[in-house]
Amino acid sequence: MQSMSDIATKKLGNFLQEIEQRSHFHAGYPYNLTCDYSEIVKSFNYMLNNAGDPYVEPDFGLHSRQFEQEVLSFFAQLYKIPEHKFWGYVTAGGTEGNLYGMFLAREIYPNGILYSSEDSHYSIPKAARLFRIKHQVVDSQINGEMDYRHFAELISQNREYPAIINLNIGTTVKGAIDNLDKVIEILERYQIKNYYIHCDAALSGLILPFLDGAPQVNFQKPIDSVAISAKFMGSPLPCGVVLTKKKWVERVETMIEYIGSKDTTILGSRNGHAPLILWYALQSRGYNGLAREAKTCIRNAQYLFQQLQLREYPCMLNKFSTTVVFKKPSQKLIKKWQLASFENWVHIVVMQNIDREKIDTFIDELVLEQRLFEQVQDLQLQAVS
Repeated sequence: MQSMSDIATKKLGNFLQEIEQRSHFHAGYPYNLTCDYSEIVKSFNYMLNNAGDPYVEPDFGLHSRQFEQEVLSFFAQLYKIPEHKFWGYVTAGGTEGNLYGMFLAREIYPNGILYSSEDSHYSIPKAARLFRIKHQVVDSQINGEMDYRHFAELISQNREYPAIINLNIGTTVKGAIDNLDKVIEILERYQIKNYYIHCDAALSGLILPFLDGAPQVNFQKPIDSVAISAKFMGSPLPCGVVLTKKKWVERVETMIEYIGSKDTTILGSRNGHAPLILWYALQSRGYNGLAREAKTCIRNAQYLFQQLQLREYPCMLNKFSTTVVFKKPSQKLIKKWQLASFENWVHIVVMQNIDREKIDTFIDELVLEQRLFEQVQDLQLQAVS
Protein backbone atom coordinates (compact mmCIF):
# COMPACT_ATOMS: atom_id res chain seq x y z
CA MET A 1 0.00 0.00 0.00
CA GLN A 2 1.33 3.43 -0.99
CA SER A 3 2.02 5.96 1.75
CA MET A 4 0.60 9.46 1.62
CA SER A 5 4.08 10.83 0.82
CA ASP A 6 4.42 8.42 -2.14
CA ILE A 7 1.00 9.46 -3.46
CA ALA A 8 1.91 13.14 -3.09
CA THR A 9 5.25 12.62 -4.86
CA LYS A 10 3.57 10.85 -7.76
CA LYS A 11 0.85 13.48 -8.07
CA LEU A 12 3.41 16.30 -8.00
CA GLY A 13 5.55 14.50 -10.60
CA ASN A 14 2.57 14.10 -12.93
CA PHE A 15 1.69 17.75 -12.47
CA LEU A 16 5.22 18.96 -13.26
CA GLN A 17 5.34 16.75 -16.37
CA GLU A 18 2.04 18.22 -17.52
CA ILE A 19 3.22 21.80 -16.91
CA GLU A 20 6.44 21.11 -18.83
CA GLN A 21 4.40 19.87 -21.81
CA ARG A 22 2.05 22.85 -21.68
CA SER A 23 4.99 25.25 -21.47
CA HIS A 24 6.37 23.93 -24.77
CA PHE A 25 3.22 24.98 -26.63
CA HIS A 26 2.52 28.20 -24.74
CA ALA A 27 2.22 31.04 -27.28
CA GLY A 28 -0.85 33.22 -26.69
CA TYR A 29 0.00 34.89 -23.39
CA PRO A 30 2.87 37.26 -22.55
CA TYR A 31 5.13 35.20 -20.32
CA ASN A 32 8.85 34.61 -20.70
CA LEU A 33 9.18 30.90 -19.91
CA THR A 34 12.98 30.70 -20.19
CA CYS A 35 13.62 31.62 -16.56
CA ASP A 36 15.99 29.64 -14.34
CA TYR A 37 16.14 30.61 -10.68
CA SER A 38 17.82 27.52 -9.27
CA GLU A 39 20.55 29.78 -7.78
CA ILE A 40 18.08 31.35 -5.36
CA VAL A 41 15.80 28.37 -4.76
CA LYS A 42 17.05 28.06 -1.16
CA SER A 43 15.42 31.39 -0.36
CA PHE A 44 12.05 29.63 -0.60
CA ASN A 45 12.90 27.81 2.62
CA TYR A 46 12.40 31.16 4.37
CA MET A 47 9.42 33.45 4.78
CA LEU A 48 10.06 36.91 3.28
CA ASN A 49 7.47 39.66 3.77
CA ASN A 50 8.17 43.20 2.52
CA ALA A 51 5.26 44.69 4.48
CA GLY A 52 5.08 48.47 4.41
CA ASP A 53 7.18 51.02 2.58
CA PRO A 54 10.18 49.62 0.64
CA TYR A 55 12.37 52.51 1.87
CA VAL A 56 11.58 52.25 5.59
CA GLU A 57 13.45 49.67 7.67
CA PRO A 58 10.72 47.95 9.73
CA ASP A 59 10.82 46.20 13.08
CA PHE A 60 10.08 42.97 11.21
CA GLY A 61 13.39 41.42 10.09
CA LEU A 62 12.40 38.80 7.49
CA HIS A 63 12.33 40.90 4.33
CA SER A 64 14.25 41.60 1.12
CA ARG A 65 14.11 45.41 1.03
CA GLN A 66 17.73 45.85 0.00
CA PHE A 67 17.06 43.87 -3.19
CA GLU A 68 13.78 45.68 -3.83
CA GLN A 69 15.52 49.05 -3.62
CA GLU A 70 18.14 47.99 -6.18
CA VAL A 71 15.41 46.79 -8.54
CA LEU A 72 13.54 50.08 -8.21
CA SER A 73 16.74 52.04 -8.81
CA PHE A 74 17.21 50.21 -12.14
CA PHE A 75 13.67 51.05 -13.24
CA ALA A 76 14.04 54.67 -12.14
CA GLN A 77 17.09 55.02 -14.37
CA LEU A 78 15.29 53.26 -17.23
CA TYR A 79 12.37 55.68 -16.95
CA LYS A 80 14.60 58.72 -16.41
CA ILE A 81 13.43 60.01 -13.04
CA PRO A 82 16.02 61.21 -10.48
CA GLU A 83 16.49 59.06 -7.38
CA HIS A 84 15.46 61.89 -5.03
CA LYS A 85 12.19 62.49 -6.91
CA PHE A 86 10.83 58.99 -7.48
CA TRP A 87 9.10 56.37 -5.39
CA GLY A 88 7.94 52.87 -6.26
CA TYR A 89 7.54 49.31 -5.11
CA VAL A 90 7.47 45.75 -6.39
CA THR A 91 3.84 44.81 -6.97
CA ALA A 92 1.95 41.55 -7.46
CA GLY A 93 1.69 42.40 -11.18
CA GLY A 94 0.45 44.93 -13.74
CA THR A 95 -3.05 45.11 -12.28
CA GLU A 96 -1.81 46.25 -8.88
CA GLY A 97 0.37 48.84 -10.61
CA ASN A 98 -2.67 50.16 -12.45
CA LEU A 99 -4.74 50.21 -9.27
CA TYR A 100 -2.01 52.18 -7.53
CA GLY A 101 -1.82 54.77 -10.32
CA MET A 102 -5.59 55.24 -10.24
CA PHE A 103 -5.59 55.42 -6.43
CA LEU A 104 -3.04 58.25 -6.41
CA ALA A 105 -4.87 60.09 -9.19
CA ARG A 106 -8.16 59.94 -7.28
CA GLU A 107 -6.49 61.20 -4.09
CA ILE A 108 -4.90 64.12 -5.95
CA TYR A 109 -8.02 64.96 -8.00
CA PRO A 110 -11.12 63.68 -6.16
CA ASN A 111 -13.43 65.20 -8.79
CA GLY A 112 -11.32 64.15 -11.76
CA ILE A 113 -12.67 62.24 -14.75
CA LEU A 114 -10.83 59.12 -15.91
CA TYR A 115 -10.29 58.70 -19.66
CA SER A 116 -9.17 55.34 -21.03
CA SER A 117 -9.61 53.72 -24.42
CA GLU A 118 -11.89 50.77 -25.02
CA ASP A 119 -8.74 48.66 -25.60
CA SER A 120 -7.42 49.39 -22.11
CA HIS A 121 -6.82 46.49 -19.72
CA TYR A 122 -9.84 45.42 -17.68
CA SER A 123 -8.11 46.55 -14.49
CA ILE A 124 -8.68 50.20 -15.45
CA PRO A 125 -12.52 50.15 -15.38
CA LYS A 126 -12.20 47.94 -12.29
CA ALA A 127 -10.14 50.68 -10.62
CA ALA A 128 -12.75 53.26 -11.60
CA ARG A 129 -15.42 51.20 -9.82
CA LEU A 130 -13.27 50.49 -6.76
CA PHE A 131 -12.23 54.11 -6.27
CA ARG A 132 -15.52 55.66 -7.42
CA ILE A 133 -13.91 57.63 -10.25
CA LYS A 134 -16.14 59.02 -12.99
CA HIS A 135 -15.05 57.14 -16.11
CA GLN A 136 -15.40 57.98 -19.79
CA VAL A 137 -14.34 55.41 -22.39
CA VAL A 138 -12.50 56.74 -25.43
CA ASP A 139 -13.02 55.03 -28.79
CA SER A 140 -10.16 53.00 -30.21
CA GLN A 141 -8.75 52.95 -33.71
CA ILE A 142 -8.76 49.65 -35.61
CA ASN A 143 -5.17 48.92 -34.54
CA GLY A 144 -6.10 49.28 -30.85
CA GLU A 145 -4.66 52.76 -30.39
CA MET A 146 -6.68 55.56 -28.80
CA ASP A 147 -8.90 57.64 -31.11
CA TYR A 148 -7.47 61.11 -30.44
CA ARG A 149 -10.35 62.98 -32.06
CA HIS A 150 -12.80 61.33 -29.68
CA PHE A 151 -10.46 62.00 -26.75
CA ALA A 152 -10.27 65.68 -27.71
CA GLU A 153 -14.06 65.81 -27.98
CA LEU A 154 -14.51 64.38 -24.47
CA ILE A 155 -11.86 66.70 -23.00
CA SER A 156 -13.51 69.75 -24.61
CA GLN A 157 -16.85 68.81 -23.02
CA ASN A 158 -15.34 68.53 -19.52
CA ARG A 159 -12.83 71.38 -19.35
CA GLU A 160 -13.80 72.38 -15.82
CA TYR A 161 -12.80 68.97 -14.40
CA PRO A 162 -9.30 67.57 -13.82
CA ALA A 163 -8.34 64.85 -16.30
CA ILE A 164 -7.05 61.43 -15.22
CA ILE A 165 -5.67 59.68 -18.30
CA ASN A 166 -4.69 56.05 -18.68
CA LEU A 167 -2.28 55.59 -21.57
CA ASN A 168 -1.70 52.13 -22.99
CA ILE A 169 1.94 51.44 -23.72
CA GLY A 170 1.13 48.23 -25.55
CA THR A 171 -2.53 47.15 -25.38
CA THR A 172 -3.35 43.67 -24.12
CA VAL A 173 -4.92 42.36 -27.32
CA LYS A 174 -3.18 44.21 -30.17
CA GLY A 175 -0.01 45.64 -28.64
CA ALA A 176 -0.93 49.21 -29.64
CA ILE A 177 0.87 52.20 -28.11
CA ASP A 178 -1.10 55.35 -27.32
CA ASN A 179 0.69 58.53 -28.39
CA LEU A 180 1.76 60.47 -25.29
CA ASP A 181 2.75 63.57 -27.26
CA LYS A 182 -0.67 63.79 -28.96
CA VAL A 183 -2.44 63.46 -25.61
CA ILE A 184 -0.31 66.23 -24.08
CA GLU A 185 -0.99 68.45 -27.11
CA ILE A 186 -4.76 67.97 -26.67
CA LEU A 187 -4.56 68.81 -22.96
CA GLU A 188 -2.61 71.99 -23.78
CA ARG A 189 -5.02 72.91 -26.59
CA TYR A 190 -7.97 72.90 -24.19
CA GLN A 191 -5.89 74.51 -21.41
CA ILE A 192 -6.27 71.61 -18.98
CA LYS A 193 -3.88 72.49 -16.16
CA ASN A 194 -4.89 69.81 -13.67
CA TYR A 195 -4.22 66.34 -15.03
CA TYR A 196 -2.65 63.03 -14.04
CA ILE A 197 -1.19 60.67 -16.67
CA HIS A 198 -0.79 57.01 -15.77
CA CYS A 199 1.00 54.73 -18.22
CA ASP A 200 -0.01 51.08 -18.35
CA ALA A 201 3.23 49.65 -19.72
CA ALA A 202 2.54 46.10 -18.55
CA LEU A 203 4.46 44.16 -21.23
CA SER A 204 6.05 46.86 -23.40
CA GLY A 205 7.53 48.61 -20.38
CA LEU A 206 10.58 46.35 -20.62
CA ILE A 207 10.72 46.34 -24.43
CA LEU A 208 10.16 49.91 -25.63
CA PRO A 209 13.08 51.57 -23.75
CA PHE A 210 15.55 49.29 -25.58
CA LEU A 211 14.33 49.88 -29.15
CA ASP A 212 15.85 52.42 -31.54
CA GLY A 213 13.30 54.96 -32.75
CA ALA A 214 10.61 53.85 -30.31
CA PRO A 215 8.29 56.45 -28.69
CA GLN A 216 9.83 58.07 -25.63
CA VAL A 217 7.67 57.36 -22.59
CA ASN A 218 9.40 58.41 -19.38
CA PHE A 219 9.35 60.95 -16.57
CA GLN A 220 11.16 63.59 -18.64
CA LYS A 221 7.66 64.13 -20.00
CA PRO A 222 4.67 65.03 -17.75
CA ILE A 223 3.64 61.51 -16.76
CA ASP A 224 2.82 60.75 -13.12
CA SER A 225 3.02 56.97 -12.78
CA VAL A 226 3.89 53.87 -14.77
CA ALA A 227 2.96 50.23 -14.16
CA ILE A 228 5.25 47.52 -15.53
CA SER A 229 4.81 43.76 -15.40
CA ALA A 230 7.77 41.42 -14.88
CA LYS A 231 6.43 39.07 -17.57
CA PHE A 232 9.21 39.98 -19.98
CA MET A 233 11.92 39.35 -17.39
CA GLY A 234 10.53 35.91 -16.63
CA SER A 235 9.40 35.04 -13.13
CA PRO A 236 7.77 31.96 -11.61
CA LEU A 237 5.71 34.37 -9.47
CA PRO A 238 3.43 37.05 -10.95
CA CYS A 239 4.98 40.41 -10.07
CA GLY A 240 5.80 43.84 -11.44
CA VAL A 241 6.86 47.37 -10.58
CA VAL A 242 5.03 50.66 -10.17
CA LEU A 243 6.91 53.99 -10.31
CA THR A 244 5.58 57.41 -9.43
CA LYS A 245 6.66 60.78 -8.05
CA LYS A 246 7.64 60.89 -4.39
CA LYS A 247 5.57 64.04 -3.80
CA TRP A 248 2.36 62.17 -4.70
CA VAL A 249 3.05 59.28 -2.31
CA GLU A 250 3.73 61.67 0.57
CA ARG A 251 0.10 62.79 0.28
CA VAL A 252 -1.28 59.30 1.00
CA GLU A 253 1.22 57.75 3.44
CA THR A 254 0.31 56.88 7.02
CA MET A 255 2.55 55.52 9.78
CA ILE A 256 1.70 52.04 11.12
CA GLU A 257 3.21 51.67 14.59
CA TYR A 258 3.06 47.90 15.03
CA ILE A 259 5.14 47.15 11.91
CA GLY A 260 7.38 50.20 12.32
CA SER A 261 6.80 51.34 8.74
CA LYS A 262 4.60 53.53 6.57
CA ASP A 263 1.51 52.25 4.79
CA THR A 264 2.10 53.43 1.22
CA THR A 265 1.16 50.39 -0.88
CA ILE A 266 -2.09 48.69 -1.95
CA LEU A 267 -1.55 45.29 -0.35
CA GLY A 268 0.35 46.06 2.86
CA SER A 269 2.02 42.67 3.23
CA ARG A 270 3.97 42.01 0.05
CA ASN A 271 5.82 39.04 -1.38
CA GLY A 272 9.48 39.32 -0.39
CA HIS A 273 10.63 36.68 -2.89
CA ALA A 274 9.49 38.68 -5.93
CA PRO A 275 12.11 41.46 -5.47
CA LEU A 276 14.77 38.79 -5.03
CA ILE A 277 13.72 37.15 -8.30
CA LEU A 278 13.73 40.47 -10.19
CA TRP A 279 17.09 41.44 -8.70
CA TYR A 280 18.63 38.12 -9.77
CA ALA A 281 17.19 38.52 -13.28
CA LEU A 282 18.74 41.98 -13.57
CA GLN A 283 22.07 40.84 -12.16
CA SER A 284 22.34 37.86 -14.50
CA ARG A 285 21.27 39.71 -17.68
CA GLY A 286 21.76 43.41 -17.08
CA TYR A 287 20.70 46.28 -19.32
CA ASN A 288 22.49 44.91 -22.39
CA GLY A 289 21.06 41.41 -21.95
CA LEU A 290 17.49 42.73 -21.70
CA ALA A 291 18.10 44.96 -24.73
CA ARG A 292 19.25 41.97 -26.81
CA GLU A 293 16.21 39.96 -25.75
CA ALA A 294 13.82 42.81 -26.59
CA LYS A 295 15.30 43.23 -30.07
CA THR A 296 15.25 39.47 -30.70
CA CYS A 297 11.58 39.24 -29.73
CA ILE A 298 10.74 42.15 -32.05
CA ARG A 299 12.59 40.49 -34.94
CA ASN A 300 10.88 37.15 -34.31
CA ALA A 301 7.47 38.83 -34.17
CA GLN A 302 8.18 40.45 -37.52
CA TYR A 303 9.25 37.05 -38.86
CA LEU A 304 5.97 35.45 -37.75
CA PHE A 305 4.02 38.34 -39.28
CA GLN A 306 5.91 37.99 -42.58
CA GLN A 307 5.29 34.22 -42.70
CA LEU A 308 1.56 34.82 -42.29
CA GLN A 309 1.62 37.53 -44.94
CA LEU A 310 3.44 35.26 -47.41
CA ARG A 311 0.57 32.81 -47.08
CA GLU A 312 -1.99 35.62 -47.42
CA TYR A 313 -3.33 34.79 -43.98
CA PRO A 314 -5.19 37.81 -42.45
CA CYS A 315 -2.91 39.31 -39.79
CA MET A 316 -1.75 42.52 -38.10
CA LEU A 317 1.32 43.71 -36.18
CA ASN A 318 1.72 47.13 -34.58
CA LYS A 319 5.09 48.86 -34.78
CA PHE A 320 7.37 48.18 -31.77
CA SER A 321 5.09 45.31 -30.70
CA THR A 322 5.62 41.58 -30.24
CA THR A 323 1.88 40.80 -30.38
CA VAL A 324 0.94 39.26 -33.74
CA VAL A 325 -2.83 39.23 -34.38
CA PHE A 326 -4.34 36.88 -36.97
CA LYS A 327 -7.57 35.20 -38.04
CA LYS A 328 -8.87 32.60 -35.61
CA PRO A 329 -7.84 29.01 -36.59
CA SER A 330 -9.57 25.82 -35.37
CA GLN A 331 -10.36 25.31 -31.71
CA LYS A 332 -7.95 22.36 -31.76
CA LEU A 333 -5.04 24.63 -32.69
CA ILE A 334 -6.15 27.32 -30.24
CA LYS A 335 -6.22 24.76 -27.43
CA LYS A 336 -2.88 23.17 -28.30
CA TRP A 337 -0.95 26.45 -28.59
CA GLN A 338 -2.95 28.22 -25.85
CA LEU A 339 -3.81 31.14 -28.11
CA ALA A 340 -5.68 34.12 -26.69
CA SER A 341 -8.85 34.59 -28.74
CA PHE A 342 -11.22 37.55 -29.14
CA GLU A 343 -14.10 37.74 -31.62
CA ASN A 344 -12.76 36.30 -34.91
CA TRP A 345 -9.11 36.82 -34.02
CA VAL A 346 -6.32 35.32 -31.94
CA HIS A 347 -2.82 36.46 -31.11
CA ILE A 348 0.62 35.11 -30.39
CA VAL A 349 2.81 37.18 -28.07
CA VAL A 350 6.37 36.51 -29.17
CA MET A 351 8.45 36.16 -26.02
CA GLN A 352 11.94 34.73 -25.44
CA ASN A 353 10.66 31.13 -25.57
CA ILE A 354 9.03 31.65 -29.00
CA ASP A 355 11.98 31.18 -31.35
CA ARG A 356 11.92 30.80 -35.14
CA GLU A 357 11.92 27.01 -34.98
CA LYS A 358 8.76 27.11 -32.88
CA ILE A 359 7.23 29.72 -35.20
CA ASP A 360 7.94 27.47 -38.22
CA THR A 361 6.31 24.53 -36.46
CA PHE A 362 3.20 26.57 -35.75
CA ILE A 363 3.04 27.93 -39.32
CA ASP A 364 3.33 24.39 -40.73
CA GLU A 365 0.42 23.23 -38.56
CA LEU A 366 -1.66 26.28 -39.50
CA VAL A 367 -1.02 25.77 -43.23
CA LEU A 368 -1.82 22.04 -43.03
CA GLU A 369 -5.07 22.81 -41.26
CA GLN A 370 -5.96 25.40 -43.89
CA ARG A 371 -5.29 22.94 -46.72
CA LEU A 372 -7.45 20.26 -45.09
CA PHE A 373 -10.25 22.79 -44.64
CA GLU A 374 -10.05 23.81 -48.31
CA GLN A 375 -10.09 20.15 -49.41
CA VAL A 376 -13.22 19.51 -47.35
CA GLN A 377 -14.87 22.56 -48.88
CA ASP A 378 -13.99 21.35 -52.41
CA LEU A 379 -15.47 17.90 -51.68
CA GLN A 380 -18.65 19.50 -50.35
CA LEU A 381 -18.99 21.65 -53.49
CA GLN A 382 -18.45 18.59 -55.71
CA ALA A 383 -21.12 16.67 -53.82
CA VAL A 384 -23.62 19.52 -54.27
CA SER A 385 -22.89 19.86 -58.00
